[in-house]
Amino acid sequence: MNLSQREEEARALVDAWSDRILRLAWTWLPNPADAPDVVQNVLLKRLEHKGAFPAPEAERAWMIRVTINECKNFRRSLFRRREVSLEEAAQQPSPPGEESELLEELRRLPPKDKEILVLYYYEGYSTTELAQLWNMRPDAVRMRLSRARARLKERLEGTTYESHS
Repeated sequence: MNLSQREEEARALVDAWSDRILRLAWTWLPNPADAPDVVQNVLLKRLEHKGAFPAPEAERAWMIRVTINECKNFRRSLFRRREVSLEEAAQQPSPPGEESELLEELRRLPPKDKEILVLYYYEGYSTTELAQLWNMRPDAVRMRLSRARARLKERLEGTTYESHS
């Protein structure tokens, strides 16, 4: 593969995946400004993964899993790298649009709740697809989704913050 073919492959990958990865990273990272770094890392990993996927669903599952793992690794590295000053944190951009409050609360959920809500609502996975992805029964996925929704609803209504007032 020559250089122009590699560049074209990279452009196609960015066009196809960067927005999805960015949305997913926003929900997983404490600082939305770090999301572009995760996008870059995930896209580089996909370029290095030379194998073709048997179906679009397989590639989608791979990209989601790699993005979540990259976000987890990035979060772990934050504790080793540096502490963000309050001034720096106040200057960080928020996700665009009216969803910023929802995304902020989604970010604060436990990882399992966050994962199922993002994959179901933002990435469009069905409960059957999630069951296959996690080797679970579809009814177990529906229960997990219901519980995650309830926890997010509590946060959005402010009931989980009463003790912190």
